[in-house]
Amino acid sequence: MTEVAIANFLPEIELPEEKLLRRLQSIISGYLNNKQVDSINHAFHFGADAHSGQYRKSGEAYICHPLSVAITLAEMHMDTQGIIAAILHDVIEDTPISKEQIVEEFSQEVADLVDAVTKLTKLDNKSRAETQAENVRKMILAMAKDLRVIIVKLADRLHNMQTLGAMPIEKKRRIAKETQEIYVPLANRLSMNSIRHQLEGLCLEAIHPHRYQAIRQAVKKARGNRREIVNTIESAIKNRLNQTGLIFDVAGREKNVASIYKKMRRQKIPFSNVFDVYAFRIYCDQVDDCYRILGCVHNLFNPIPGKFKDYIALPKANGYQSLHTILIGPYGVPIEIQIRTHEMHRMAESGIAAHWVYKSGDTSGEHVRARATEWLRDLLEIQKTAGDSLEFIDNLKIDLFPQEVFVFTPQGNIIKLPRGATIVDFAYAVHTDIGSTCVSARIDNKLIPLQTQLENGMTVEVITASWARPNPLWLNHIITAKARSSIRNYLKNFQQQDAINLGRRLLEKELKTLNIELDNIAESRLLQLLEVMKMQSMDELLEAIGLGNKMPILVAKHLSQEDIHAAIKLENTTTENTPLIIKGTEGMVITLAKCCHPIPGDHIVGFFNPGKGIVIHHHECRNSKDVRKQQSSWIDVEWSHEISGEFSVELRIELLNQRGTLATIASTISGLDANIESVTIADQDDKVSIDLITLAVKDRVHLANIIRKLKKLFIVLKITRIKA
Repeated sequence: MTEVAIANFLPEIELPEEKLLRRLQSIISGYLNNKQVDSINHAFHFGADAHSGQYRKSGEAYICHPLSVAITLAEMHMDTQGIIAAILHDVIEDTPISKEQIVEEFSQEVADLVDAVTKLTKLDNKSRAETQAENVRKMILAMAKDLRVIIVKLADRLHNMQTLGAMPIEKKRRIAKETQEIYVPLANRLSMNSIRHQLEGLCLEAIHPHRYQAIRQAVKKARGNRREIVNTIESAIKNRLNQTGLIFDVAGREKNVASIYKKMRRQKIPFSNVFDVYAFRIYCDQVDDCYRILGCVHNLFNPIPGKFKDYIALPKANGYQSLHTILIGPYGVPIEIQIRTHEMHRMAESGIAAHWVYKSGDTSGEHVRARATEWLRDLLEIQKTAGDSLEFIDNLKIDLFPQEVFVFTPQGNIIKLPRGATIVDFAYAVHTDIGSTCVSARIDNKLIPLQTQLENGMTVEVITASWARPNPLWLNHIITAKARSSIRNYLKNFQQQDAINLGRRLLEKELKTLNIELDNIAESRLLQLLEVMKMQSMDELLEAIGLGNKMPILVAKHLSQEDIHAAIKLENTTTENTPLIIKGTEGMVITLAKCCHPIPGDHIVGFFNPGKGIVIHHHECRNSKDVRKQQSSWIDVEWSHEISGEFSVELRIELLNQRGTLATIASTISGLDANIESVTIADQDDKVSIDLITLAVKDRVHLANIIRKLKKLFIVLKITRIKA
């Protein structure tokens, strides 16, 4: 037989990419017209030519990957531009094709989608974490313009996870961990549960392959024993619902391996306890029918108290809607039932992706799109105030793992917050200005502190004051990304303005000793100074002085010179020092040392702490003596005569070790209008207890009165103030 004859005899072998193209064409021809199908075919040939000669680690042609991504989107009925972008999503990154060529060949819309999905590759001197963070940040910003960006990216990540087999183990785990931390919660946030469940299973298989296989085998083994019970329950449900005349569908639902694993870990229970729950979904046409069906199944089997959830009236943050209930079925087995309309099921599986094919004339999916858009608006606000991409990713992760609580405003509006959220989180969720000026709150007409955690059904009224500002301590209690980002941004700007104001005072003080007024210095001279100091603006220079990064005496000497560019030696400089007046309310750029707790009335000295500002010490503090030898590091300071507020001070008290001694001390201090901040028992025996008590006092006179009163108590053996 000749070679030609043999070739004619053998059937033609279909290439993998041809098989995938045929599958894609079969799906899209079901909902797109011929012109749109032709556009997608053209995109395939364009992409195949661009990726010609490129192969994946599995050995298949590279074009198979974008085709698989396009098939995933087609199964969700994505529009033409979205599918074309999926086919071309790697051409800018991995081939010589430019964005301009895509614009010319297809459209600006397609080119923008492809560019948004393309990774940032030119990030010099960046760590892997920073590079990944920058890429996610770029993707989130692009999502705000077009949500199809994340849908293409999720489909891309799904196929990458499905084809991890050829990767080294460590790389598999790294990619799976990133998917678990970012893409799984993103899919959940956009209500794309079909992709989320697949990604969760693939992540578990990559990170814990042995656990995955063990649970999978256990499910397979237990499945046969359950079939009879499943059929019995399903028949009972159908028989009862048929009596109502409602149109419905019932389907048994088996938990996937990842959800079984999560439940085992979360509740610390064995596999047998998870797999003894029988799950069913009931689908109907109308929302009213959902509640009628709920009544029927509650009459059929006894519901478990506290296990009913109405996500139709109160949808989840991602727009998910369904009724959930758990019943006690035949043989005492728990039955988990979800009741939803067909439309709700479509939105639960495809989420935001369902919008594009149904968007013309059908508003059923608009609530999901509206929620996604609102969430993206919050993300944009967060990213504007984030210091860098890593901080943005931290905020994103916080925002992506919510377990909601529902609380009410006094007007009856529902506010959704993550479980564990506080009053401050609530205030920022209502409005940034309300969060920034809140001082207290009422829950059910009772005054409560700002760190109080919220619970379902609370009615919260936030009390604000025009003078109030965000407190750095709030960062220890809040959990929402919006609140955290807003507070950090305020504190960053607040510290900057404080530093500028302090820097101006310090410079004016030094200039005064040289008989120079800052406001009288010519602008040209100030510009020369900025050039010498390599600063862009006067505010930048004043901030550097306030933070202790530039010495005010050095800057003042520069300004006093005829030739401002001349070199100045200050080592032996002596000037007549005018002390800096301290009010104690300057903010974060002037801090009171924790070692000696200076209070108004004490002799004090200030030290420059580069990057932080001035630290105020008691002049007898041991920590200050060595540093004080360096003339350029310290500054004379005095308390203002118009000082107000409370200041911490630490006392060492030796007490008779008797019952009630601490209560006597506390009541005495409280009676003198002072607060106890902390109590530490330093040493104790049968007779004597040595306690360290930190108080909040107004000034040195106030402290003297407290010490005098305490010394009169018979239980006080000795009392001293700790100054170092």
